[in-house]
Amino acid sequence: MTRVNNDDGAFVKATIYHNPKCSKSREALALLQEAGADVTIVEYLKTPPSRAELVGLYDRAGMTPRQGLRMAEDGAKAVKHGDAEAILDAMMIDPLLIERPLVETDKGVRLGRPIARLHEIL
Repeated sequence: MTRVNNDDGAFVKATIYHNPKCSKSREALALLQEAGADVTIVEYLKTPPSRAELVGLYDRAGMTPRQGLRMAEDGAKAVKHGDAEAILDAMMIDPLLIERPLVETDKGVRLGRPIARLHEIL
């Protein structure tokens, strides 16, 4: 894979909200590194995004909090039919409910499911 550059020739800077125990998250990180992106890794279970940061990420991705809810987690069942505020409340209490990997670049934010979606912002 070739290194990715911004329109001005600088290398792409990316932030990944990462869980190293998640295979998809590891795949996304590998894709970013192979592409030569300057990657900032946020282990969101250790350092969760604030509510405002999460709302901003979802807005830039064109997603709703429900679309960012990790349905495989037990806590998701209790809030999956709630409104956006209830889902965000649950995510603030239990960051495992945040679907991953979320990747942000100057070109936007994408949920890396499937991982190929990340090419849209590289």
